[in-house]
Amino acid sequence: MKLELIQPFINAADAVLAESLRSGTVMGDVTMEEEVYRRKGIAALIWITGDVEGRVILDLDAATAARVASLMTGSPIQEDDEAAGEAILELTNQVIGNAITSLNDCGFRFKVHPPEVHRSEHGLPTSEDTEAVVMRLDTCCGAVFLNIALRYNEPLRLAASASRP
Repeated sequence: MKLELIQPFINAADAVLAESLRSGTVMGDVTMEEEVYRRKGIAALIWITGDVEGRVILDLDAATAARVASLMTGSPIQEDDEAAGEAILELTNQVIGNAITSLNDCGFRFKVHPPEVHRSEHGLPTSEDTEAVVMRLDTCCGAVFLNIALRYNEPLRLAASASRP
């Protein structure tokens, strides 16, 4: 996976988390995964199609999600409260929005599908031409995992270059 595709998501996650939590983040482990993704807690998933395609997942264990939601809303949120999931969806929207703006500024064109809560324990395998980068961002509320599996849409890229003189 090209750094030019993932760096905007890293930058956006760092900026949005720092602003939302009013505290800095520290980059933890970064791994490349070819295995099936295993959810850690409350996870929000966004699909991307177009010049670049794939998915991005923001994943927090339940206790971290509750602490993040409490800070975002300004009121106490319990781990099993639906508001924790809604806060994570909103946080994911902000991260993706910032990253997509950066990629659009570089000339990439794509559609971002609405976020959804990723509920299954397993699933979302990578493919042979798409590996996932998983990074942990340590925050004042706990670890936030960002799982990015993107690739260039080769048929679109080839069609565009074939139509140019």
